[in-house]
Amino acid sequence: MRTVVYPGTFNPITNGHTDLVERASAIFDRVIVAVGTSKLKATDASLERRVAVTREVLAHVKNVEVVGFEGLLTDFVKTQNANLILRGLRTVADFEYEFQLVGMNRILAPDIETIFLAPAEQYSYISSTLVREIAAYGGDISEFVSPVVVKAMKEFI
Repeated sequence: MRTVVYPGTFNPITNGHTDLVERASAIFDRVIVAVGTSKLKATDASLERRVAVTREVLAHVKNVEVVGFEGLLTDFVKTQNANLILRGLRTVADFEYEFQLVGMNRILAPDIETIFLAPAEQYSYISSTLVREIAAYGGDISEFVSPVVVKAMKEFI
């Protein structure tokens, strides 16, 4: 069984994230969406709330499991009996950052590989940060996220 772990803070999960999960689910037997914490990123919603919203958004994808985690990603991947990490690439800036992560992860866990998928073109400009900013100013985010997220975001703005 081929398992891939797709990590992120998913603050919030966007249509771009959902696109990657749907496409990964056609490639891998099991996709674990790992909703994490980050000491460097502030999140509007608790880990439990982000996990719940992400589960609801991805409920239509049968071979996907949404799990919250804290700590090092490489340690989490090992606990899931996986050796693949999925990351999304939208821009050159993403590539530079992701390339650094790959290098660090290889040192921490040489047996874990990272693979990349790019979202469909219509989602390549969407980021959770931009969605939060638009929502904070009362803008319409419905084109960028699931209706579940639109509703959940109203709780935090």
